[in-house]
Amino acid sequence: MATKIRLQRFGKKGKPFYHVVVADARAPRDGKFIERLGSYNPNTNPATIEINFEKTLDWVNKGAQPTDTCRAILSYKGILYKKHLEGGVKKGALTEEQAEAKFAQWLEGKAGKIEVKKDSLTKSKEEIKKATLIAEAKKKEEMAAAIIAKNTPPAEEVEEAVAEVEAAPEVEEAVAEVEEAPVVEEAAPVAEVEAAPVVEEAVPVAEVEAAPVVEEAAPEAEVEAAPVVEEAAPVAEVAATEEAPAAEASEEAPSDEKAV
Repeated sequence: MATKIRLQRFGKKGKPFYHVVVADARAPRDGKFIERLGSYNPNTNPATIEINFEKTLDWVNKGAQPTDTCRAILSYKGILYKKHLEGGVKKGALTEEQAEAKFAQWLEGKAGKIEVKKDSLTKSKEEIKKATLIAEAKKKEEMAAAIIAKNTPPAEEVEEAVAEVEAAPEVEEAVAEVEEAPVVEEAAPVAEVEAAPVVEEAVPVAEVEAAPVVEEAAPEAEVEAAPVVEEAAPVAEVAATEEAPAAEASEEAPSDEKAV
């Protein structure tokens, strides 16, 4: 029976997770398998690989054929290199001690490469983060500058507006008046205006309150008294005038009688 070392897929969509298994070559990918050898997680950087070294090497020596991805995984973990050294020992090209020493040296070099890669990835992440922050700060500055430029009118328009304002005759006259008017001369009239009306208004108020009372009282007495005298005088005069002719007639009558 032909056997294969292959990957069996698990995990959700976009986040795959694989089991490394030994299965019949005729079985489907996610179907029945003979033995599970380890796991492979490509979602991390570097990828996380957990595998049983001795079992996998035994199956490789028995003739199990790995798929392309599994071959890369076995090479990464040193299983294929270990098989190569054991083949050299069987042929007599190497002793077991030499093979073990070479394999240990390879493992040290591989571990060093992995550490260097991890350090570079960490540094690259930090550099990417710093570069992102710098880019964001630069973008904010550009946006602020664009807003300021949008709200600020061009220098030519400002100069034209200033020239128009300066050229206006009314503005020139107002500026000249403001420049000529002294500050001290304006302060004195204000003090005079605030103090003078108080003294001038106090006297007229007293005169107005007192004078009308006397002036109005006199006409009332004159009106009440004068008509009475004027009306009484005609009555007396009429009575006197009536009596006067009678007296004159009485005086004239004896003279006539005497004359007779």
